[in-house]
Amino acid sequence: MKRSKNYMDALKLVDKTKVYDAKEAMDLVVNTSKAKFDETVELHVKLGVDGRNADQQVRGVVVLPEGTGKSVRVLVIAKGDKAEEARKAGADIVGDDEIIAKIMSGNWLDFDVCITTPDMMGALGRCARILGPKGLMPNPKSGTVTMDVTKAINDVKAGKVEYRLDKQNIVHVRIGKVSFGADRLYNNLSTVMNAIIKAKPSAAKGTYLKSIYVATTMGPSIKINYIDAK
Repeated sequence: MKRSKNYMDALKLVDKTKVYDAKEAMDLVVNTSKAKFDETVELHVKLGVDGRNADQQVRGVVVLPEGTGKSVRVLVIAKGDKAEEARKAGADIVGDDEIIAKIMSGNWLDFDVCITTPDMMGALGRCARILGPKGLMPNPKSGTVTMDVTKAINDVKAGKVEYRLDKQNIVHVRIGKVSFGADRLYNNLSTVMNAIIKAKPSAAKGTYLKSIYVATTMGPSIKINYIDAK
């Protein structure tokens, strides 16, 4: 694959044989950003678990203290008082059966997060084949199936992100924007890493944190070492 000049210039700043201290890596992430837009910074953690086993799943949610740097469009599926509560709490779109029909008929997905009340899950379940593959299906574990829609909306708007294993047993999480600077990125990184460490399944054996990398949207991967500060 042919790489851009900006990428090659950034790559020269990264020692691929080195495992960087997490704080040093955040400085490097900022310094290697060469794009003309505010790049997203992502964390990629390879875990020593087998996600095919239910007792080795790693999944959870965490609110990033510095936010995500992204404006999140929130859909709430609710009726009556809960629908009104959602509107007052700042939901971007609120509806019930008509929204479900819109998703079903036209694969409408003009939102980033879907929150619903438990009583609507039966009807919304028909959309699982559409929302599931996009990571948009509400789930009690992620706090998006709840009667406390105000808290759910506030958490999402404040920077709540979900982390979970992919098929290669890697967790991918967005931890902010380059414009945050190294300190704010490190705060978010620490919050996510500590959550992943605490989520270690009791059935996991051997090395839990196999490898940890950070990278910007257009930049090279930087391998880091992270020690739980707590």
